[in-house]
Amino acid sequence: MSAAPPDPKRLAPFAAAFAGVGFLALMDAFMKGSALVTGAYTATMLRSFIGAALIAPFWLARGPSWPRGTLLKLHLERGIISAFMALSFFYALTKLPLAEAIALSFIAPLLALYFAHLLLGEKIRREAIAASLLGLAGTLVIVGGRIGEGEFDADAAYGLAALAFSAVLYAYGFIVIRRQSQLAGPVEIATFHSGIGGLVLLVFAPFAWETPGLEVMGGIAAAGVLTVAGSMAIAWAYAREEAQALVPIEYSGFLWASLFGWLFFREAVTLPTLAGAGLIVAGCWLVTRRAPPSAPNDPAANPSTDPTNV
Repeated sequence: MSAAPPDPKRLAPFAAAFAGVGFLALMDAFMKGSALVTGAYTATMLRSFIGAALIAPFWLARGPSWPRGTLLKLHLERGIISAFMALSFFYALTKLPLAEAIALSFIAPLLALYFAHLLLGEKIRREAIAASLLGLAGTLVIVGGRIGEGEFDADAAYGLAALAFSAVLYAYGFIVIRRQSQLAGPVEIATFHSGIGGLVLLVFAPFAWETPGLEVMGGIAAAGVLTVAGSMAIAWAYAREEAQALVPIEYSGFLWASLFGWLFFREAVTLPTLAGAGLIVAGCWLVTRRAPPSAPNDPAANPSTDPTNV
């Protein structure tokens, strides 16, 4: 018997996550160009405030009540985490090629897979583990092909250290997104994500601010728009599918980064890049296959019984 075609409703969260990752990869390209000119700190803070200014009116137009209790704590937690995660990542982009930085950051989804198990109680399926390992293998192939041909200097060391720090924060951020998405909509999540992140970074303005020129403000503004679009798409996806299932979709970020790296910075796509991309796509395909029905007491499958949904 032939396998049943995928359920479009099941595929929708994966499509939204894939698009969201693409928006954020394009944002990374704009941010790299801007950070090289005006510094990672200034570009990161301005991007956050621009994103908040774009999305906040849509949230306020709904006449919302101010978040309280658990939801407010989650907004604050993610805002603080995201501020330092973004700053360290964009700093790394100034030290490493875009595609390599994206590839190296893929340790975050692998960590998040197990954070989801430990902190959300999600059962780790064999398909999710295999998909993550395929994605990681593809990343190692790409990194081996690229880094092996270059020089490991001080800039590379600083970039790698910043990426490692960013990856840990990003992995934990997946879990916070999952909890947020059960309590608030994508517009509210994106508003607080950008606003709180910008306010956190504002504290360091007396020490790190560099006044940007008009020539880079367009790129930072585009990055703000893409941040909002990507955050909303990913929040929508995580509200409808388990974190462990969506995590491997993050590996598609390298495909986007390869495209934008070539378009913006003329980074070549090598044979190891193509081989690694094949493994990454295989991992993403594997995780979208129809999963067995979730148990009735699975909190991820039944948000109304999720202990975080209070």
